[in-house]
Amino acid sequence: MSEAWSAAERESRVFDEYAAYESLSLETEDHRWAFGTGFADPLAGVDTTVPHGVDPAALAATCLGLADDALIYSHRLQQWVTRAPELEEETALANIALDLLGQARMLLTRAGQAAGWFVPTGSGGDGRDEDRLAFFRDEREFRNVRLVERADADFAELTTRLLIFSAWRLALLQALTADKDPVLAAISAKAVKELAYHREYAAGWVIRLGDGTDLSHAKTQAALDTVWPLTGELDLSEETDAFLDAVFARACLTRPCSPPLGPVAGKTGRDGTHTEAMGYILAELQSVARAHPDATW
Repeated sequence: MSEAWSAAERESRVFDEYAAYESLSLETEDHRWAFGTGFADPLAGVDTTVPHGVDPAALAATCLGLADDALIYSHRLQQWVTRAPELEEETALANIALDLLGQARMLLTRAGQAAGWFVPTGSGGDGRDEDRLAFFRDEREFRNVRLVERADADFAELTTRLLIFSAWRLALLQALTADKDPVLAAISAKAVKELAYHREYAAGWVIRLGDGTDLSHAKTQAALDTVWPLTGELDLSEETDAFLDAVFARACLTRPCSPPLGPVAGKTGRDGTHTEAMGYILAELQSVARAHPDATW
């Protein structure tokens, strides 16, 4: 634009830019920034004492599995920043990864509280906090499902896996919003809002690619064929199955009949048995923390 702006136009432009940044701090029902649903603490006012009648070991195991799912998948999604086909998709994937990282942090903390791991060293606990649980456990101590470990070969595989993961996790955490533990219920309520967007985003892309060109359709069907065997340990609900079938139908995709990836010696990801990819993920995820174990951030 060769013409100079008038004083009024410059003032309006400055105001608009300021308003855009100011809007980041506003509370609305539909934030889609990092951590998805706003900046209020979801645990504000929630009693963190493990309620009477709730088994602390079972609560810790549930939180740890859900936390590890989110932590490992968040890391995989972060690897796509600078690799997505458009800047807008990089931003979307980065925000989804941050949503999952936020869920992982809260769930790791709750797992530690329930198991008594956060008691200071020398007082009956081992002093581990959320960072130590993330960065200083070995592979067999992680309890994530194996679906989250795979590196996506292309964007079609990324969106297909994200669709299946977010649809499954959304149904899982919707049920946990009524959990007897108020902390897990509050974490789940926050996560449900985020996961609904993750599922919507992934479904839109799967339909767009599956019902697109011959090439995009072939790549998306190949992605579904590749990812589907990893759903064996997800225990998909009827509602989730119906949702996925509806998306596949609109995307002109055929649901695979391939057998699921079986357990190894009767053990799956929830038991600490993982795919070959897991060791490489942890080597990257944990390298800095393990190189500087006494550092503070």
